[in-house]
Amino acid sequence: MIVTTTTARPSGHPGYTETLPCTAQSAATARRLVRTALAVWGIEHCADAATLIVSELVANAVDHADCRVIRVTVTRPAPDVVRFAVVDKCRTLPVPRIAGANEERGRGLAVVEECAWRGGGRSAALGEAGVGRAAM
Repeated sequence: MIVTTTTARPSGHPGYTETLPCTAQSAATARRLVRTALAVWGIEHCADAATLIVSELVANAVDHADCRVIRVTVTRPAPDVVRFAVVDKCRTLPVPRIAGANEERGRGLAVVEECAWRGGGRSAALGEAGVGRAAM
């Protein structure tokens, strides 16, 4: 049995981390973590994009990583930046693809790309940890 515990960062920039089972049901818990962190920081206005990003990152991990658990992290490294990460044990990086008009799946990273911002310029910050940043 996997026990989930939300942990606040004891030092450095503000952040919260939660280890969750690598299941589709964990997306709801990840969204609650993001909404709670944003509320604590007084920046609820970016909650819709933020929860969409973390949902897609969790779904990607569930679909493509062969692991038991994932770690969801929400940090605020600067006043105008919120960083979301979903970390799994998969060694293969996510690869964006173009889904056909009639395909039901395959748009997750495109959704993250559309909603995420990096360094003031538009770009998904995807990599080993599956990271997204929401504009403030």
